[in-house]
Amino acid sequence: MGGSASQLSKTLINEYQELTYLTKQEILLAYRRFSELAQKESRSNIESIRIPKERFLTLPELKANPFKHRICHVFSTSDQEDGGMTFEDFLDLLSAFSESATLEIKSHYAFRIFDFDGDGVLNESDLEKLVNHLTGEEENTKLSSNEMKQLIANILEESDIDKDGTINHSEFQHVISRSPDFVRAAPSGHELLTN
Repeated sequence: MGGSASQLSKTLINEYQELTYLTKQEILLAYRRFSELAQKESRSNIESIRIPKERFLTLPELKANPFKHRICHVFSTSDQEDGGMTFEDFLDLLSAFSESATLEIKSHYAFRIFDFDGDGVLNESDLEKLVNHLTGEEENTKLSSNEMKQLIANILEESDIDKDGTINHSEFQHVISRSPDFVRAAPSGHELLTN
């Protein structure tokens, strides 16, 4: 690969621009970052390279993120747990976190990241894992069982519009739409490229 951004054809760059919320410059920066991560891979075509998840987790922006494993899982097109990510997976990740991405796109991916069991709803188990990821699971940071139950009850009271004991995607989007801080707090694709 050689790390040179010039190896992406204009046609491919244009195609990526049409399919993502990324600019030409961001796509070239993404290619450079991906090439740096892929330096140990064979010098084959970029479309055929799949970088192991553990190497993606070395990116400073992901290393500190409590949902780093979930982010890689959601954006990887591999069927295997540690199947890694392709360049197009990486572009999808950057596009979803791009400042240009719509609130609908951002909330869609956030919902998938928080839906740990992949059943299409955020249930009590998902919410407990979400809280533990945010607060930490060490003894000095972990919530007590009663605190966790109360917090989950509060979250469901606020978010579970149909009162079925879960938060579906529509309910999640409704909550997010009332929280402008959600978009500002999410890491941007630009941050992932420039660090």
